[in-house]
Amino acid sequence: MKNQQKRVWLAGIFLVLLHTCVLLAGFVAPYSPAGQNRDLPYAPPMRIHFSDASGRVHLRPLVYSLVPDPANFGAYLDDRTHPSFFRFFIRGDKYTIAGLFHSDLHLFGVDAPGRILLLGSDAYGRDQFSRLVFGGQVSLAAGLVAAILSLGFGLLLGAISGFYGRWLDEGMMRITELFMALPWIYLLLAIRAFLPVHVSPVQAFFLLVCVIGVVGWTRPARLIRGTVLTAKERGYVLAGRGFGASDWDLLRRHILPQTTGILLTQAAILVPQYILAEATLSFLGLGLGEPTPSWGNMLATLQQYKVIVSCWWMFTPAVTLVIVSGAYFVLSDSLHRLESASNHQ
Repeated sequence: MKNQQKRVWLAGIFLVLLHTCVLLAGFVAPYSPAGQNRDLPYAPPMRIHFSDASGRVHLRPLVYSLVPDPANFGAYLDDRTHPSFFRFFIRGDKYTIAGLFHSDLHLFGVDAPGRILLLGSDAYGRDQFSRLVFGGQVSLAAGLVAAILSLGFGLLLGAISGFYGRWLDEGMMRITELFMALPWIYLLLAIRAFLPVHVSPVQAFFLLVCVIGVVGWTRPARLIRGTVLTAKERGYVLAGRGFGASDWDLLRRHILPQTTGILLTQAAILVPQYILAEATLSFLGLGLGEPTPSWGNMLATLQQYKVIVSCWWMFTPAVTLVIVSGAYFVLSDSLHRLESASNHQ
């Protein structure tokens, strides 16, 4: 039990820190995600040094500017005549946090005209690290909002189906079985293909969230229905009904609180699934398009063979997706084990 609680805390703290960094993307990222430098297409990650060209050691890390290698097309060399030292809390590109706060203060960076590329650059010379952090705002928000939408539908329909039963329950379960029998990824593609393609980024985001969220309500609904079916037969619920309690009071005070564990576990399962769904749709060109970054459309450049074999740093969104999915898996597995242990006590 204590081991599972420790895993929940570790995974939860990691995910909270990750979501906080993504929420404060403008502060954490050194550059704007749309800022281009056409002189540095597909530049590799810069190496961090603690000594300059003369061998002098510095406590503050530094990077060297990149220049094209004349002997190797597409390769870069360090320009050791132009070192750039790390600086924290540096002024740079303007940004907005949550549409409310405006600032130009960044966590780290280097003085202009120097440039720091921790994860290299893309085809337009845009900083890959900045785009990764800003892209997380779209991908993580899509997963969270779509999961809330699915759980809301599942809670509503599952509670009604389990509480009232009879023909309503029978019809609802047939619909859920139909949805569960369909391959969800093909269903997503089919639904998204009928929706408008050329829309604004905000409209595309909400279309994407609605499409993903509406598809995945069936499993939470069935689990909640099962809990409601069991809970409504308990003695205190029957006693409450005998004393004249309304259906809403019985659901709100006695039955729905018992679904909290299911909702938390399902949320930890659905969020990474929906993040991957957003990435898949954006990778295929059916989600958000450029220049707005998301982890999915950042991976779209891997459709080019040259990028796959030569630019390993372009795989960083995929690595991030694996790490985030793994953290959510640990959280959901630990929550499920804790719920099972509490039920057996």
